[in-house]
Amino acid sequence: MRTLELHDGVVRMIDQRLLPGQLVYVEIRDYATVARSIQEMWVRGAPAIGAAGGFGLALAARASTAATSDAFLAEMDRVGQELYQTRPTAVNLGWAINRILNKAHASKLSVAGLRDLIVAEAQAIAAEDIITNEKMARYGASLINDGDTIIHHCNTGPLATVDVGTALGCIIQAHRDGKKIHVLVDETRPRLQGARLTAWELMQYGVPMTLIADNAAGHYLYRKLANKVFYGADRVASNGDVANKIGSYKLAVVAHENGVPVYSVMPTSTIDMALASGLDIPIEERGADEVTTIDGVRFAPVGVQVGNPAFDVTPHKYLTGIVTERGIVYPPFKENLLRIMDSAEG
Repeated sequence: MRTLELHDGVVRMIDQRLLPGQLVYVEIRDYATVARSIQEMWVRGAPAIGAAGGFGLALAARASTAATSDAFLAEMDRVGQELYQTRPTAVNLGWAINRILNKAHASKLSVAGLRDLIVAEAQAIAAEDIITNEKMARYGASLINDGDTIIHHCNTGPLATVDVGTALGCIIQAHRDGKKIHVLVDETRPRLQGARLTAWELMQYGVPMTLIADNAAGHYLYRKLANKVFYGADRVASNGDVANKIGSYKLAVVAHENGVPVYSVMPTSTIDMALASGLDIPIEERGADEVTTIDGVRFAPVGVQVGNPAFDVTPHKYLTGIVTERGIVYPPFKENLLRIMDSAEG
């Protein structure tokens, strides 16, 4: 079951807004609807967003009526920028779009050749995501011991990627390896990705889990009822600071205070070596209705002022390790991230 795929000019994706009540695939035939699907979180999770952006470019390429290569490339550049603006914090989106456009600009092909190149590169990004996640799952599972109880924040399973998952992929792999583990699933306000998506995924795989309120995590850590924290990342700075779903920073600080290791799991495409620290990471501010309502039912006063940052940044000092498809990175992160980014893929 793939989160999204491109076949015969149609992007088919799970509408994650409807889970866990309904498992519904939508079919998308134009890039503008792909952009909308990213913005409105039909699809979410940094790797899945990157693949969706590539597929959006592929649909635009197939639909283009440009007569010359220059006109075609100018159109693709415009579409790429439009797609990127939908979720600017997730670096995978810009990474996928730039990878495709850079290859197209360097190719010197005809319009027909450029069209085929963009479609093929988008498919390659999606296929590589699955292989990358399988490697991360094996590395991350090696950090999980028999008997562990793991707190997991947000959603990082197959639904957040093309397939397999990042942090949750490690947890599922540990379960498949026969380790007796238990997962404490943060509900992950305000959009409840943990309650709606992570809990559903773990139940599909038969992984023992308990859903908890976000604010209960500190209780479990203080009482020594959890001994690992795993979550993903939407962008990582060169010094190891990690931007992830809002609430990750608070969870990491409390885990660190209680001597519990914290691991962030992401593909190397999520690491932005151009950024010196997490302070340079743009933080998406989303609409007030995500905080004041649930499924359209309002519970906050009309007219209340709302702040809704979608992400926060965990300073690297609170992280025990960073798991990538090229291995596990430990402190000092600045030096070791540079080394792993310069290395051949393992």
